Amino acid sequence: MQSTKTLRRHAQLVDRMADALGIDLEEEALRGHLTISEIDDAVLRCTGCTNPDSCEHWLDTGPQASDPPGYCRNAELFGDLRNSHP
Repeated sequence: MQSTKTLRRHAQLVDRMADALGIDLEEEALRGHLTISEIDDAVLRCTGCTNPDSCEHWLDTGPQASDPPGYCRNAELFGDLRNSHP
């Protein structure tokens, strides 16, 4: 089981990554494009990342691309959300 500190850190990373990509996770959930369980799964996938410091650095320096970094364990989810509606 993950520690509360780890879960909070990765929940923030998932939320920040979504924001950086123009995705509002709360709005996606309200519109039925995403369930709370899927958000939980995204956070758990993120906890499996071996280098969250790279993600934090990428987010802190301002993303230079419209896609998440290649190492992002939630890249597919974010891509699906961005492509699910115009």
